[in-house]
Amino acid sequence: MEAVLWYVLTGTRGGKNRVRVLRALDERPRNANQLAGDLDLDYKTVRHHLDVLMENDMVRNSGDGYGAVYLPSDQVRHHWETVETIMEQVE
Repeated sequence: MEAVLWYVLTGTRGGKNRVRVLRALDERPRNANQLAGDLDLDYKTVRHHLDVLMENDMVRNSGDGYGAVYLPSDQVRHHWETVETIMEQVE
């Protein structure tokens, strides 16, 4: 999982925004629209990053469709120390 975290959050072009999304979700669960507003990103951009994070088991959702709320997965929580290390390097 640690290698996946490093790749998804630092080895790709959108890594910085994915770090921002994870940080925001760590503060409190949110839906994609709330994330877009809070992070000042386009809704479609946020959806893309959430899809990448979901595909890599880094976030999970509660609910369906537009109102689905996202939060960090248990797997990411287990490796949160690595996430924090990555966040420090990306800032």
